Parts: sequence; C-alpha cells; structure tokens
Amino acid sequence: MLESTWLFWLGFTRLGEAQILLPAALAVYGWTIWRAPASRACASRWLMCVALAAVLTTITKVAFIGYGVGNAALDFTGLSGHAMFSAAILPVLMRLLVVDQGPARVRAMVALGYALALMVAVSRVKVDAHSVSEVIGGALCGGAASALALASWQRLPVLRVPARLWLGMPAAIVLAMHGAPPSQTHDWVTRLSLHLSGRAEPCTREELHQGGCRNGDATQRS
Repeated sequence: MLESTWLFWLGFTRLGEAQILLPAALAVYGWTIWRAPASRACASRWLMCVALAAVLTTITKVAFIGYGVGNAALDFTGLSGHAMFSAAILPVLMRLLVVDQGPARVRAMVALGYALALMVAVSRVKVDAHSVSEVIGGALCGGAASALALASWQRLPVLRVPARLWLGMPAAIVLAMHGAPPSQTHDWVTRLSLHLSGRAEPCTREELHQGGCRNGDATQRS
C-alpha cells in the first residue's frame, strides 16, 4: 500500500515539469493567437507572467545552491519549480480549452486547473523533493502569474475549440508524463549556481540546518 501511494505521487509530480508544461503552454498560446489575433496581447502577458515567475524561482534556487541563502527555521532552500509551473500554467490551459462553453464551465475548468496544481504541490512534499514552505511559495508565485493572466482574459473572444485540441492536449500531457526522460532542470540550475558563485559543491539542506552554508562560506574552487 505504501509503495503504491509513493508511485502515485511520483507519477503525479511529473505533471509539474517545465519540459511538459512549457511546450503545452506554447502550443495553446500559438493556437489562441492564430484563431483570435485580438487576444495576442493577453496571451503574451500570460507568457510574460510565467517567465517572470520562472526567473524569480530560479533566483531563489541559485541564491541557495550557490550562495547558501536560505531559511533553516522554515526549511526553505528555494521556491518549488514544479509547484510554480503547474499553478502558472494549468489553470490557464484549462480555461482556454473551454472558451466556447459558457462561464460556468470556464469557472469549473479553472478550478480544476488549480486543483491539479495543488496536487502537484502536495506531491513534491510526498516525494521528499521540497519542504512545505517551498511548495507554498512556489504555488503562490505561479498562482499569481495565472491569476493575472485570467483577470485580463475575462473578455476573451469566444473560440470554437476543436475536438482534436480538447482531447489531444490532455492526452499529450499524460503521455509525456509517462514517456518523457527525467527532467534536467535541477542539474542545469545547479551548474549555473556553481558557475556564478565559484563553489566547488552545491549547498545542501543538511548544511543549512547545521549552520555551515550561510553567507557563501563553502570552500571555493581553486
């Protein structure tokens, strides 16, 4: 039972990977501005909000991994990227899939998007990838990005969503969750952090709690 629960959360956590969500977001963005050119500004604003949230998340990770900037009391080592991306992208994807089906359906699908994002956030704690403070911070950061986009899309033109998009997008995401190679995002951020800080090794959560990782006092490269 415990093993099956672990596997469930391990599978679900992949829904928050940037390599899965960003292509989906770009595909829906392209379809939206193609079918409704007047929505280009709103759609571009959404991607800009996602990009800003991603930059903020990366900054917090680099700050800890490279310079030891974290909070031991909160067990905080940087915003959860999975929680951020899922909260920033999934609600908007769900909203765009039902633009032609009335306000009640739109609200229900947006709520579903946020519920899925919440599940991704919970999964990050369940698989021991992040602390509670990190997933809350990531979810709030991503949620703010999607909320800003959704607020600007209250008057989105009514579009006829073809069945191939309605069915194909969720199916593609599910297939990617099971078939995509392991995400390399954390490795990329780690290499960037070490390059910028000059550290030989990344700061770890254990060091943070032992007080030996603050102020970038790890051994520097020779």
